[in-house]
Amino acid sequence: MPVINLFSGSFCNGPEVAKRVLELSHYKLADDEGLIKEAAEKFNMDEGKLKRALMGKTSMFNRFTHEKERSLAYLRLVLAQTLKEDNILLLGFAGLMIPPDISHVLKVCLIGDLKYRVEVAVQSEGLSEKEAVKRIHKEDEARVLWVQHLYQKSDPWAPELFDIVIPMDKTSIEDASQLIHRNIQRDVLQVSDASRRAVEDFVLAARVDMQLAKAGHDVTVMAKNGVVTLTINKNVLMLSSLESELKKIVSGLPGVRDVETKVGAGYHQTDVYRRFDFDVPLPSKVLLVDDEREFVQTLSERLQMRDMGTAVVYDGEEALSALKEEEPEVMVLDLKMPGIDGLEVLRRVKKEHPNVEVIVLTGHGSKEIERTCLEMGACAYLEKPVDIDVLTQTMKDAYKRLKEGKADQES
Repeated sequence: MPVINLFSGSFCNGPEVAKRVLELSHYKLADDEGLIKEAAEKFNMDEGKLKRALMGKTSMFNRFTHEKERSLAYLRLVLAQTLKEDNILLLGFAGLMIPPDISHVLKVCLIGDLKYRVEVAVQSEGLSEKEAVKRIHKEDEARVLWVQHLYQKSDPWAPELFDIVIPMDKTSIEDASQLIHRNIQRDVLQVSDASRRAVEDFVLAARVDMQLAKAGHDVTVMAKNGVVTLTINKNVLMLSSLESELKKIVSGLPGVRDVETKVGAGYHQTDVYRRFDFDVPLPSKVLLVDDEREFVQTLSERLQMRDMGTAVVYDGEEALSALKEEEPEVMVLDLKMPGIDGLEVLRRVKKEHPNVEVIVLTGHGSKEIERTCLEMGACAYLEKPVDIDVLTQTMKDAYKRLKEGKADQES
């Protein structure tokens, strides 16, 4: 029997339809939560990181850490292996990663107009109309970002992505479920030798993708009958050297008969290919907070040249907002800024995000302010102008302390 891939807008009765389809078809459920849990257990990954990769915004540090690509590689492999089973209903985001050449997949989208979804949210969760609209827009944004990441499309309900789009504001749960159940009986969706081979190709491509991601690489992987094609989508100075390195990693993997490399459409763009080295003892998530734009941009570039991943914000409010999205490992913080000043940022960071190592770097200091900063939890206090080597070593020390603290917590 074919696989059912059910993608639903929030408050469109996705779980309820899935439950009824399972009753009608005697299928097994594989939802995002289950796939995330399985990937976390198999690959010793944090479930929160896997969930953010699938459903959250891309981290401002991601071009340095490749965390999203690595997490999705693990999830893609779990998804691919799940497709080897029969009678599966996929519910959520992950099923959109299934390649189109696996033909025994019924792709279903459930969506409704805003008025209907607000009514469902109010009735099911007791939200006010204003709260419901805000929640729906936020959850729609996650779906937009996911479809943009996979297909470069801005409409997550685009008809061309699905076999059936069901308007839930006009369709009951029972009717939607019966429609899905009828469609999985169609001859065109039945499992064939070709579609089984396509699943095996997907499993191999996912396994290769995972090995490359673990080695810090980010390329597009396709497989066909044991021939693996690696597409390089970012500019690289020594293309032949990168191709050799990629082939060396892939060629010895089980099931790989041959490896081909090529450059993709994005190769000639300005973004540069960057392999992430997981063994470098340097922070890859450094947040620089300073209202002197030219200074902090120059500092960011100099730190990146030293293999540190940096992001820049220009005031305290931006800094606190950024921390709500994702914690950096190290923060370099100016004190004198408009709005929320550095001391208040320091106080709130250490209260709400105690694991973040904060280095104060200011041009308006004194011994008294230094003492205050250290008492408030700053790991170091430096004054401008600062020697870049001194700052780099201070950041290394802060990162080492952070790693040792995490190791102690885990033990």
